[in-house]
Amino acid sequence: MINNSIVYEKAYKFALRIIKAFQYLQFEKKEFILSKQLLRCGTSIGANIAEANGAISNNDFSAKMSIAYKECLEAKYWLNLLKDTNYIEPKVFESIYADADEIAKMLFSILKTTRIQ
Repeated sequence: MINNSIVYEKAYKFALRIIKAFQYLQFEKKEFILSKQLLRCGTSIGANIAEANGAISNNDFSAKMSIAYKECLEAKYWLNLLKDTNYIEPKVFESIYADADEIAKMLFSILKTTRIQ
C-alpha cells in the first residue's frame, strides 16, 4: 500500500513544510504569486501519490506517480526563484530543496521500476 510508503510519508511532511513556507511568505514577506505556485505543486506531490494508491491499473499508477514527479520538479523551480529573489534564506532553501530532491529521486526510481514491467 503506497500510503504507508516512505515516499508518501516524505511527500506528506514536505507538504507540511510547504504550507508553513507559504504562510511565512504570505504574511511576513507579502509575496503572493510565487508562494501560491509553490503551495499548489508542493502539496500536489503527496496528493498524486495518494491517488496512485487507488490506481486501477499499472498504467494508471505510473501516470499518477509521473504527475507527482513532475510536480516535485516544479516545486524545485519555484524554490529556486524564491531563493534567487531573496524571499527565502539560502539555508532554508537548501533544506527544503534537499527534501524535494530526495522525493524526486525516489519517484523517478519508482517510475523506472513500474515502466520496466
